[in-house]
Parts: sequence; structure tokens; C-alpha cells
Amino acid sequence: MTRRIVRMAGDGIGPEIMTAAGRVLDAAAEKFRLDLSFQDCLFGGVAVDETGTPFPADTESACKAADAVLLGAVGGPQYDSLPPEQRPEKGLLAMRKALGVYANIRPVRNIPALAGRTAFRDGHLDGVDIVVIRELTGGIYFGAKDRGDDWATDECRYTTSEIERIVRRAGDMARQRKGRVTSVDKSNVLMTSKLWREVTTRVMAEEYPDVTLDHMLVDAMAMKLISSPADFDVIVTENMFGDILTDEASMLVGSIGVLPSASMGDDGPGVFEPIHGSAPDIAGQGKANPIGMIASIAMMLETGLGEPETAAAITAAIDAAIEAGDVTGDLGGALSTDAAADAIARRV
Repeated sequence: MTRRIVRMAGDGIGPEIMTAAGRVLDAAAEKFRLDLSFQDCLFGGVAVDETGTPFPADTESACKAADAVLLGAVGGPQYDSLPPEQRPEKGLLAMRKALGVYANIRPVRNIPALAGRTAFRDGHLDGVDIVVIRELTGGIYFGAKDRGDDWATDECRYTTSEIERIVRRAGDMARQRKGRVTSVDKSNVLMTSKLWREVTTRVMAEEYPDVTLDHMLVDAMAMKLISSPADFDVIVTENMFGDILTDEASMLVGSIGVLPSASMGDDGPGVFEPIHGSAPDIAGQGKANPIGMIASIAMMLETGLGEPETAAAITAAIDAAIEAGDVTGDLGGALSTDAAADAIARRV
């Protein structure tokens, strides 16, 4: 059976990492005899340049018909002066809504070969293996917005059903792991967080009595994620808190350039992308780290296409390349984007 994959390289370093990572996917597909087809579509700033909108109708149709979507990166300083509805980042919100992907899944695991590149003492990161599940389609990013001459407002809104479905994702994930969920909110201040805590407590008690639940305020979590990262298993939180905490968590690994993510809904294709941005300052220079994109391909194969053996082979190849020092400059190596990807492809 042919699996259809839409590729949206996007902006900045997006095209470089998409092309480089594609060679790893080609090697894996050949080894494991996967039948894959690809369609390249415009998205983000490059789509604004050509069509006037960051998420064109043709791209939306292609994504909805696909089995999985790969995304590189979006945005750049040249788009900062555009009207809000034309900004590349608006394409992300529109895509998530159109595809119904509401759960952003970001794994963070200790990679021993990178421990020396972190700011932590020896042994501090031992046992770190976290999955952050971030709600993706509600909260302040999607709320009503208004602006006057000397004031501005952003509405933060959540419904019971939005919270229930993301909490169930966390409960299901915890059952596959260590059986613990930490829910992060700001219930001492925010009404949306009060609702979040109430709904989370009820859903976990009624539907996941075998999973341990604890609650943590977001400011305390920002501290504990650094001071005691090995204490956590599955972390679930709302949109903005998750956005901030997952970037913080990337420092547990040593570089934001190595972490993948998956955005999933109940039906339709998932969207798989590295958590880093478009890095326009190094675009076109062959300096971009392709590992986050390659790891996102591994997540796509396992989570989106049901190919765990292929995904495991790519993950093992990534770890072996890092251990050997066959990496880009941000990880202390001397390889270009393409050469670093080729080093992983050979190991696959």
C-alpha cells in the first residue's frame, strides 16, 4: 500500500533540512521496503510570496488527502511587517484547525553523547525521558484579539471538551510508559486554569484510575523541569505554557536542533516537524542541524504510519552518528547539513 506524504519545506533552513532528511527517509524506505509517495506543497512565507496566503487552498486539500505531513520551518524577518492574517505563523494556526490536530507531542530524552554540551553537572540528566503533550488549538493563541492606541487584549478561552480530549491523550500515553501524568496550569490566578484542573482531575479519576496524576503550577514547573527533570514522565498542559516549557526542555538535551514533534488529531494525517524555528541567520549556509527533522521523520513512521521498526532504525542511526561526532557545528562537529544527514543515512 502506498502511503502519501505531503512535504512543506517552508522558510529559512526549512528547505535545507527537508532535503537532507529526505535522504535518510529514502534509505530507510529502501531497507524496509516501504512504498511512499511525496507531494511538495507551498506553506508559510514562501506561500505568501507566491499566493498571498500562508496556507493556500491547494496545500490544504493535499494535506487532508495525505497519510502524513512533514513540515520544515516557517517565518522570517521579511514578513514581520505584513498584516497579521498574512504572517507565515498564521498558516500554522490555520493548518492545525483545518486538519483537526489538537495534541502536540514532544519527546525529550537524555542523549548521553550530548551531556557534555548541556549546562548540567554529570549525572543530572540520567534517566530523563519525558513526553510533553501540549494542547494545540485553544487558549490565548486562538482567542479573540483587539488593539487600541494604548491598550491591547488577547482572550484565553478553553472548553471542557477541549481539555477532556487532550487529557485523554496524556492518560493513554502514560499507560504506555511509566504511568504518571503531571498536569501544568496556573489555577491560582487564571479561570481557564481552574477549569483545566477540575476537568483533568475528573477525567483521570474516572477513566485512568491506574495512572498517577499530580498538578503543578507553571512557574514551579519551569523550575522543576531544570532542577529535577528525571522526576517527570508525561506532562500535559495548555497551548502557551506548552510552547514555552518545551523550548526550555530542549536545553536538557543540549540543542533545540535535535528535538522532533508530532501534532495529532483523532482522524486524518498527523503533522511532523522539528521544534526549532526557521533560523534565517544561517539559512543557505549548510550549517543547519538536520537531526530534529530526521527525528520527526522517525516519529512520523512510528506514530503516523505504523512502522515502529523503521523508526527505531532511524533513531538508532541518529544516536550512533551523535556518538561518533558526525554532527553539525552546533553539536561540536564539523559536518555540513547534508553531510550530517548522509552520516545518519549510511547507518540506517
